[in-house]
This record gives sequence, structure tokens and C-alpha cells, in this order.
Amino acid sequence: MLLATYFSANRGSQADLARALGVTQSLPSAWAAIDPKKRRPVPVRYCIAIERATDGAVTRRDLRPDDWHLIWPELAAADSPPNSPAVLGNQARAAIKIVAQEVANA
Repeated sequence: MLLATYFSANRGSQADLARALGVTQSLPSAWAAIDPKKRRPVPVRYCIAIERATDGAVTRRDLRPDDWHLIWPELAAADSPPNSPAVLGNQARAAIKIVAQEVANA
């Protein structure tokens, strides 16, 4: 579920989420902006907390649709058939690079 959809279905949830994460209310608002040009990506460090705060209604996959499988390869591996090869090492390196870039930009 998109974060914007979650907020529209749960009155007050934007302020609640901001409090739970210890951020200003403007950040969740920017993450959920309807206009893609105004929407800011959710930093990796908040994704698991958002997933928990929404009781799984908004998942890490929803928050990071383009790179969730690189950041959390265990989720991709859980979706794989039992006899599929393990997640490739280059995916793990890509995930480390993504997180390192976010830490450097914080």
C-alpha cells in the first residue's frame, strides 16, 4: 500500500507516524506526496519502523519499490522457490552502497 493511501484511510496517522519516528510531520508528508515530482524517497533507516508502525499495511517493498530487493535481500530470498540460487553477492554490495550513500547524505 502506498503511504499516501494509508494516510488517507487512517485519519491522524501522519502525525502519529511522525511522532513514532521522531521526525517532523513534514517528512511523512513529503514521503507520501501525490505528485511524484514533490515526493521524497523514504530513507532506508525509516522503512522497517514504518512497516512496524503501520502493522505491515505499508511494507518496505511499498516504500522502496525500485531497490527493496537490494537493501533487504532476505525478503527477495523468502519469495524465491526453495531450490533457487541464493541472492547474488553483487546485490548485497549494491545494498551496502545505497545505505552508505544515505548515511553520507544524512
